[in-house]
Amino acid sequence: ASPPVRPRRIVSGGQTGADRAALDFAIAHGIEHGGWCPAGRMAEDGPIAARYALKETDGGYARRTRLNVRDSDGTLVFNHGELSEGTLSTVNHARRQRKPVLVVPLDDGISEPLLQAIRTWLGEHAIAVLNVAGPRESKRPGIYRLTLACMERLGLLEDASPSVEDNAVE
Repeated sequence: ASPPVRPRRIVSGGQTGADRAALDFAIAHGIEHGGWCPAGRMAEDGPIAARYALKETDGGYARRTRLNVRDSDGTLVFNHGELSEGTLSTVNHARRQRKPVLVVPLDDGISEPLLQAIRTWLGEHAIAVLNVAGPRESKRPGIYRLTLACMERLGLLEDASPSVEDNAVE
């Protein structure tokens, strides 16, 4: 199997839970990251830390969501249980903007078929800028850990293109 498409940039709104897991994954692995967050860097645990390269926007969570959907090639929504109001809103924004969206149900853990479905979706839609969304940690305790584990297991770290060294002639 060919390596999965590695997004060149990961964006999210910076909220606790799935958003923060995606940003932490990007930072830990040297993937460019960013996205929009509410004015005042508002999140349920207080202001979003400066290490997250997010831009502030007026209009609260809804505007942040619309901008992150708009500025990305597709949205991956990690979820557990029923879609919360905010998470459902993200899915609806993506559909209205006719952007690819994939809901990843983590209720039964992280299986190889689930990972393969995500890899296929990333490749089919040539996702270079990936928006990651999902519920905040207080709504779905454990979603941060599950999202991070799923992203780690996707294998997005292998660069699909050969490096210059691979093509060097002795």
